[in-house]
Amino acid sequence: MTGRARQQSEAFWALEAEGQAVLSTMTASGSLSSLLDPANFPQTLRSEDGTAHVELRYDTLDVAFASRFIRSRTAGANVLFLGTTRDNFDNRPVSHLAYQAYPKLALNTLLKIATEVRSKHSLEKVIIVHRLGEVPIEEESIIVGISSGHRGPGWKGAEEMLERVKERAEIWKQEWFADSQAVDGQPTAVWKANKDTDQHGRSVQAE
Repeated sequence: MTGRARQQSEAFWALEAEGQAVLSTMTASGSLSSLLDPANFPQTLRSEDGTAHVELRYDTLDVAFASRFIRSRTAGANVLFLGTTRDNFDNRPVSHLAYQAYPKLALNTLLKIATEVRSKHSLEKVIIVHRLGEVPIEEESIIVGISSGHRGPGWKGAEEMLERVKERAEIWKQEWFADSQAVDGQPTAVWKANKDTDQHGRSVQAE
């Protein structure tokens, strides 16, 4: 393993351990159920100038709303990324994904990411919407959308915003598998940092 690969692996496991520790503490204190009560969602934040919107919700993501929000009279390009649950990962069949978060921290982090990326790439409007709870196969877990004057900054800004969300947002993913490794006929589940890695924590390049 190269030095860089070792650092990436160590960073992955550190983030995963951090997420599990936070969730364990929240569960033990009884605060997790109230913080993540679906009745308290959706939760949103918006920048003061109205150009950045971030949201956490349990129900199906509203792609049409995201598309409407990023529209701008001064934009010649709109980029909308939809991250969906696929039916396999690391050569194992996936039954569904599940997401948990520390909502207050996650929303603040998402808004910071959105405003920073918008400023860096001179984008018009940006939106990040992340789903919590169970996300079935083929359904969206995240929407990242931007509008910009030209397509170049739009492509770069959307990709950077997505990568920052995966690296920094206080959102944790649980992959549920349905295969021969299941216990008592129930799918096994693995908590992971919310980024593309295999079972050993190695980075998986975007396809």
